This record gives sequence, C-alpha cells and structure tokens, in this order.
Amino acid sequence: METPLEIGFHNLEPSAAIQAELRKHVERVEHRFGRLTGCRVSVERLHNQHRTGNLFEVHITLSVPGHKRDLVVSHPPQRARERFANPNLHVSIRDAFDAAYRQLEAFKGRLRADITPPSASALTGQVALREPGVDHGFILNNVGSQLYFHRDSVTNARFDDLKQGDTVHYVEEEGDAGPVAVKVRLATTGI
Repeated sequence: METPLEIGFHNLEPSAAIQAELRKHVERVEHRFGRLTGCRVSVERLHNQHRTGNLFEVHITLSVPGHKRDLVVSHPPQRARERFANPNLHVSIRDAFDAAYRQLEAFKGRLRADITPPSASALTGQVALREPGVDHGFILNNVGSQLYFHRDSVTNARFDDLKQGDTVHYVEEEGDAGPVAVKVRLATTGI
C-alpha cells in the first residue's frame, strides 16, 4: 500500500492483539487485490447494555488506484438476536472483513467487465460533442443521428479525456426521451 494502514478505536481501549488481528486481515485483503493504495479500519464499541452486551461495529475503507471513490464497508453489529447473547469483537471483525472481501471481489468483477472486448451487440460511433463542464455528451452513430450519453456510462476511460472525433463502442438503449448510448467504451488499437 502507498499509505500505511490506519487503525482507530472508539469507546474502546486500543489493544495490541486486536491491532495484530486487523493487520492480518488487511494482509489477506492485499493478497487478494495487490493494488490497494490505502486502508483505514475503525472499531467502535457502541455502548454498554446489560441485556445485549457490548456491541461492536467495524468500518473498513479501502482505497484503490484510479478511482475517486473508496470502497467502504460499514458492518453493523451481529444481527441475529441469539448472537447478541454473547457479542464478540473477533466475530464482528471477521464478519466485516468477509463483507469487505465480497465487495472487493465484486469490484474486481466490474474491472474485468470494463476490459473485456465489446460484445456483438455493441455499436461503433464517434464522439460528436462533449462540452467542458457538463456531465454528458453526444455520439454520432452510423446512420447520422446523435445519441445522448452520460459521464457515468463511460467504462474504460475518463469522461473528461474524451475528445470530439474519438471512436467509441456503445450499447443503445431506450431512455425517457428516446434512444441513449450506455456502456460507452473508448475504442483502442487492438480491438
């Protein structure tokens, strides 16, 4: 990781054993996805309750390269009522990291989908208009009409890097006001 692991405790005394356990889990995360740029883990004891015991909440923030948003797992305390009888910090940590692994695998799946070649249903067009400061543009299709596309539809490039005349692959779908382009991919050499 580019930045060191940050561990925080709230309403709970820091423990060397818990920190070592958290570091072990973070090493497993790094092993699954070696390109992490940062990780923050927060462990919080919610409050003292004589009926349900001390409930723990674990928050994990994973920073990945090339994405403005971090992957965030905010794992609430154990849900099942019978598990409240014996709340356990180690179980809360394990459950939170299990959720983080699932979210990271889903993220990796989205990355794989972004680098796969365009499908047979993908069409080819050119960026006709993309004005600076707006969050949409238009693609000129093969019949000469223009299709609207939103910045969130661009999958393998940054929206701000698209220029007029760039060749793109897209999928056409019916929108509220007519056809729109979705799953817009900047065409690269070799596709």
